[in-house]
Amino acid sequence: MNQMGFGELLFSAQGRAPRFPSILAAALLVTLAAFYEAFAESTLHWITGWFVYPALFYPGACVLSKRLHDRGRSGWWAAPILVSVVAVWPHPVGFLDFVFFLVLVWAFVELALMPGEQGANRYGVNPMGPALIV
Repeated sequence: MNQMGFGELLFSAQGRAPRFPSILAAALLVTLAAFYEAFAESTLHWITGWFVYPALFYPGACVLSKRLHDRGRSGWWAAPILVSVVAVWPHPVGFLDFVFFLVLVWAFVELALMPGEQGANRYGVNPMGPALIV
């Protein structure tokens, strides 16, 4: 089985990543963002956010790209997903946010519920190992 370190998962957009480590990494990034939102002082939030959010955004793009690759999709699909996260964070407000929410529902189903492609695809070998032929 192809082993991937957590650093490679968070800081490289190349290759494929299986579901469970991707979900853990995404949960970690969302938790860090929530803690930052909860504990950042409002007067400094607009300054520190310029450093904190890119530090969370880049690993988020890498994790999404790897997981999208595992599903046989281009990593560029991470862009509308990340735009949707930014648009509805910390809570959706209007009708347009409903559209962004639908993008996030699609992303959840596609990336958290659906298995990766069997065997190798154009992004690399299956991170769960070779497909078994029965």
